[in-house]
Amino acid sequence: MSIDDQTFGVPPETNGNGKRLAPGRVRIRTEPLPGVIGSPAATESAAEAHFHVAPEAVFEADAVNIFYGSKQALTDVSMRIRRGQVTALIGPSGCGKTTFLRSLNRMNDSIPAFRIEGRIDYHGHDIYGSNVDTVEVRRRIGMVFQKPNPFPKSIYDNVAWAPKNLGMRQAMHERVEKALRGAALWDEVKDRLKDSALGLSGGQQQRLCIARAIAIEPDVLLLDEPASALDPIATGAIEDLIHSLKGRFTICIVTHNMQQAARVADRTAFFSLETRGEKPTGTLIEFDDTEKIFGSPRDPRTRDYVTGRFG
Repeated sequence: MSIDDQTFGVPPETNGNGKRLAPGRVRIRTEPLPGVIGSPAATESAAEAHFHVAPEAVFEADAVNIFYGSKQALTDVSMRIRRGQVTALIGPSGCGKTTFLRSLNRMNDSIPAFRIEGRIDYHGHDIYGSNVDTVEVRRRIGMVFQKPNPFPKSIYDNVAWAPKNLGMRQAMHERVEKALRGAALWDEVKDRLKDSALGLSGGQQQRLCIARAIAIEPDVLLLDEPASALDPIATGAIEDLIHSLKGRFTICIVTHNMQQAARVADRTAFFSLETRGEKPTGTLIEFDDTEKIFGSPRDPRTRDYVTGRFG
């Protein structure tokens, strides 16, 4: 894996007027990469214990522990998220799914007393390294939140906002159209691009937020329960969209809807709460192909959760 133009540890380039240029892109190989990729996590299946075949890991989390002050939210999470796949994070409320998701692009940094131990590598680069540019991290690793949050601007300006601020101003009209088409929204809004985004339905607003995220051509999309506030029809549209985006982007989704995880995810990670000391903390119980998690999980706690015995 190679990084062109700019790595996380290199200051961004500027033009002759001192203005920051658009960040470099991750150049991702498309050919399969056979062979071993590090030592297997304890939560991965036995079939993976000797060889990890392509697609290669985009993220590698190693012994991640997350704290908010004295409270530990996550304990000893190790897993790989693979290129071009959809990875679902499931588990009961309060088990650290969203905390882990937000740690993948450093969205927890703004929370007082947040602290992380262990390591999260993105294409081999420690995203919590001391010289990492968090703006660059979030450009490459986009995020869509649980509640649609369009800006109080026009539909067009919502999509164009991030590219403009990152200096990606060339062919802006084409970029906006491409993003809206990618989010399966173009045909619904092409005749009212100057209308307020707040006038869209909830499902349309969420797809607009996805268009806004992909307009800057990220490598990864993080989706935090993107359909939890939507009706079944809008939820189906979001799921269809995830399928259409798969392959173009590596996608990681938090969901409480196990049927949704089974429908959209290639791999599923089950998080739960364990008592290790005075208070329970979240931890990764099992991580495997989705059909195995829902069909023949190795851990009885996973089986109890996916069959509805608890949670």
